[in-house]
Parts: sequence; structure tokens; C-alpha cells
Amino acid sequence: MNEQFEYKTAMDTLHFTQAQKAAIACRAAEAASQAAPVPRRRPVFRAVLIAACFTVALAVTAGATGVLHSAAEVLSPIFGGAPAQTEVIDKIGYPVEAGDTDHGVTITADAIMGDAYNAAIVFTITRDDGTALLPAGTEDTTLLVRGNGADLNILGGTHGSSWFVDADPTDDTVQMVQTISADTPLNDCTATAEFNNIYRWDEASGESVPVLEGHWKFRFDVKYEDASVTLGSGETFAQNGMTYTIDAITLSPVALKVDYTVDHQVQWSNSGSGQQSQEDARESARYFESVEILLTKKDGTVLDLSDAGGSISPKDGITVCSKGTVFQEILPLEDLSSISVGGVVYSLKG
Repeated sequence: MNEQFEYKTAMDTLHFTQAQKAAIACRAAEAASQAAPVPRRRPVFRAVLIAACFTVALAVTAGATGVLHSAAEVLSPIFGGAPAQTEVIDKIGYPVEAGDTDHGVTITADAIMGDAYNAAIVFTITRDDGTALLPAGTEDTTLLVRGNGADLNILGGTHGSSWFVDADPTDDTVQMVQTISADTPLNDCTATAEFNNIYRWDEASGESVPVLEGHWKFRFDVKYEDASVTLGSGETFAQNGMTYTIDAITLSPVALKVDYTVDHQVQWSNSGSGQQSQEDARESARYFESVEILLTKKDGTVLDLSDAGGSISPKDGITVCSKGTVFQEILPLEDLSSISVGGVVYSLKG
């Protein structure tokens, strides 16, 4: 799953994977009204939705838009409906049902779940008259939505991803999922969501074409039960001629965050070109990409999470790093055997 929504805070240099670099290119193209393609898939496959930088926004409207669905009804079809997964969602999911309507189309935040540093939000886009949301012949088109997405109004760096889920391309509804990972706690805050127009990608012209006009802006509470566990207390590993100290690992059924410190300070070239130089790419790899994160399930399945996004922060001769991601499906902790960071293995009991 590609990660998007990256932005830079005052004292932090965010790390960008190859997918995230593509997102930045998409954002630059969008600014010139040349948005990059965004595939739309059926549940539960993933597709990139937005390449955008979050900004602070003020709320306009909020309110219920219909029957309040349970968190499990909304989240289970996307993140897994097995009994163990549904049990987790019932515990940590939170129904929202706040939204805004414009030009006969309503966008609603239906449900949210997460942990201390991560959140997953499901939105629904609905045409109010009940007719098909997208024009005939565009059911398998690539979609793009512009705007700030859900801004959690917290201090600190964030990264994440977003994608469309469309169970029935001929009906009046499309779902949109956004995940957010932060380097500061984000639970129990107020989010502001903002979206501007929905587009399809026209292959012939190489441009984005509006299919739904509107400006949707609303607020909702970010609250859920944090089911994470914390591991790590200063264990070290050596690679690339440096020593890495694992400060903390935060693991939940929803996401993972790994904080570590390197005993050298990253040296950026500061070329000023706006593009990552080969020298900076090598530096980033030494401090970030090369740190392997493996999550092993009890059935022997190994999930390689080394490509998680995050931040690289040089500070007083050292470098503070954070890597985190929201999982593509619920992973009950009792189904997990161990997690390895840089070869240091932590056993998960339960």
C-alpha cells in the first residue's frame, strides 16, 4: 500500500519511501491541474487516493447524516471480518457519523479506530438523490479527490495513506479510507476534514476531469480505545558502521510504531533543488530504509514492514528516527509471535 499525506515539521526531516516520492510528484502535478492517476479497487484491495500536504483548517458544519452504523459494520468489510478481527473492532472502533453536503453529494465520516499514534478513518461519499454516484462508463475509472483530508490538528509530523473502496460501482455510494500515523499521541482530539471536488483520470488527455463538484468541510471527534502494547527499553544493534538504540516499539492490532536513535548525526547535502540528491538518498538508506522490521505471526507468516514511513531528525550529534504504519488488516495480538527490529527479536506472549 502506498503511503501519502506526508508533510514536514519545523525540526524534523520526514523520510519518504519510493511510493511517497511518487506522491510528492503527484502533488506537484496536481498543483498544475495535472493530477496523477489513482486506481479505485473493490474490497479489500488497496489503491492510492490522494497526494496532498495537510494544512490547518477551520470547521464549518457537522452533523448526523442518517442511521448511525456500528464501527464493526463499517470497518469489518475493509479491515477483516473474521471473528477475532471483529472482536478487536468492537473493542477499539468508534462510530462517528459527521459530515457535510454540497451539490447534492454528502461526505460522511462513518467510523474510526486506532491506537496512541495511528488512526484509520472510513468516509462514505453518497449522492443524495439515490442515482449512481459516477457517470455511466466510468465505473472502473481512476479517481482523485483534492483537499486536506482529515487534519487531526496536532503538533508533530504525520504520514499515511488513503484509498477508495467500491463494493457496487453502479450504486450511489463509494467509500474512502484514510490512515494517519503520527510521532505524537493523536487519540482524543478533534479532526477537521476538508475535500474539494472529485475527479477521474482521463488516460487520453492525461488530465484529471471533474465528475463531482463540491466543497465538503466538517469536524468530528477522534476517540477510541488504545489496545497497544509497548516493547523495547534500550536494546541496540549495529549496522552501517553505526549503533542503533531501540527506544520504544508501540504495537497494536491496528498499527506499529518504532522509535530508535542512531549514534551519528545524519548529514544532508542541502542542495536546495527540492529533489533528493543521490548523496541524501544514501544517507536516508543508512539511517532509515536499511532498518529491517519484521512481524511474525504464529502461523509462520512474516510481514516485512521495513518500508514504513516516518521521520529522521538530526539532533546534537545523534539522529532520532521513527517508523510507523497502519496495517492493511486487523492483526489480533494473540495471533502474533514476535517482532524483529534490526535483528533484535521481541517475543509476543498471549
